[in-house]
Amino acid sequence: MRGVETRIQELRHRVFREVARMAYHTEWPVDKRIEELPYKIIPGEVGNYRNDVFLERAIIGERLRLAMGLPCRSAAEHAPLSDNIEAADRPETYYTPPLINVIKFACNGCEEKRVFVTDGCKGCLAHPCEEVCPKDAVKLDRYNGRSHIDQDKCIQCGRCAGVCAYHAIIIQERPCASACGVDAIGSDANGKANIDYEKCVSCGMCLVNCPFGAIADKSQIFQVIRAIQSGERVYAAVAPAFVGQFGPKVTPGKLRAAMKALGFADIFEVAIGADLCATQEAEDFVREVPEELPFMGTSCCPAWSVMAKKLFPAHAKCISMALTPMTLTARLIKHQHPNAKVVFIGPCAAKKLEAMRKSVRSEVDFVLTFEEMAGIFDARHLELESLPEDPDGVNDASTDGRNFAVSGGVAAAVVDVIQKRCPDREVKVAAAEGLRECRQMMKDAAAGKYPGYLLEGMACPGGCVAGAGTMQGIKKSQAMVNLYAKQAKHKASCDTEHIKELDKLVD
Repeated sequence: MRGVETRIQELRHRVFREVARMAYHTEWPVDKRIEELPYKIIPGEVGNYRNDVFLERAIIGERLRLAMGLPCRSAAEHAPLSDNIEAADRPETYYTPPLINVIKFACNGCEEKRVFVTDGCKGCLAHPCEEVCPKDAVKLDRYNGRSHIDQDKCIQCGRCAGVCAYHAIIIQERPCASACGVDAIGSDANGKANIDYEKCVSCGMCLVNCPFGAIADKSQIFQVIRAIQSGERVYAAVAPAFVGQFGPKVTPGKLRAAMKALGFADIFEVAIGADLCATQEAEDFVREVPEELPFMGTSCCPAWSVMAKKLFPAHAKCISMALTPMTLTARLIKHQHPNAKVVFIGPCAAKKLEAMRKSVRSEVDFVLTFEEMAGIFDARHLELESLPEDPDGVNDASTDGRNFAVSGGVAAAVVDVIQKRCPDREVKVAAAEGLRECRQMMKDAAAGKYPGYLLEGMACPGGCVAGAGTMQGIKKSQAMVNLYAKQAKHKASCDTEHIKELDKLVD
């Protein structure tokens, strides 16, 4: 639903904006203010979304808590919204699992899967739906002239839907579960959506595909703002997918001006780290494949890499150990500015958990999504398109580094480095987008289908521009990223000025 401003997007934006305002207005007692906010966000006495104003405010209350980085609660808990609010006012508070949460009383309790006949059925003479059913579950109802499916017999195979000439039989799946590529979503005892955190890799696809807005993740909006207010030198590391996210006329120079207006010390493109990552992966691939490893998977997408290692432990070593663009950019910033705090701003929910890893904690202090950042801009009434250009708005990143944001871009960057350094080396590539495709690609690789290949895995269909924290249409974002990438001074990742720093950053 990216690119479509639905009621869910509107409510999420209001929550992020109000949490940011609460952080900026230090004169407001946070515990009192958070109790007032559901009434501000959902005013009046009549519900606008669910026809129950009390339910709407209760849901908003949990969204506010999650946006403050606090735990989500069940309907049975009767503590005030401000319960344990002091935990949110610690600038060094990291995300604590679970990151992705189901607000149970917002969940519609959708059926996991069902096949049923719609009013489009014509009761045709051929009646192929009945002929192909392996369980004799489909029968023509002589009274209403339409087919009927006996749900007790139906095994949801979908064959009847496939042969219906009128497309009158549909297969309906729970949207959040359908979007989950690792089958982590089932039902609890009450029929509500339930996340199996042993399987979940926090890609956030369930979050953006739930039509009831019942799934939300935690945020560090409050902590980032308070860190800036405390006098910390906070640097923004902005992911390559940023292009166009804050409006088609918001150039890198305008974005830099906006970030500085908020108090950020400076802004770096994570495309710089993407160049470093591509170069490191190219070096590792040439050295290790196929002599030490049968194939190599890219490292930059945390949801993909975690899934691959979790589901295919025997081949975990085949996933690149190269540092991700986020980590490399943060290391570069802290190498140049030892006392810096770094906030990664990007499209990805899974990056929030990547930053919690012990090996990354010292590098990345905060993670925000583009959507959360938009709430901060709104809280300060910043009109980005009208801001003057900051003259230092462009970093020395390559075309390939900037194209990390789109599906196929990571592998292309690695291959270009290999071909520049080893012109005679042929590199075969297999790429997958969406965790379901990624699982199949990894399954095939483990079975020996991709000997000597470079595998690119992207958890989000379309690449990083389709991440859970993006706001624009995916095709539009891909086009804008490609256009911006072409403006780079260098084509290949290994030609940029920062490559000379790589050895220092990976030691």
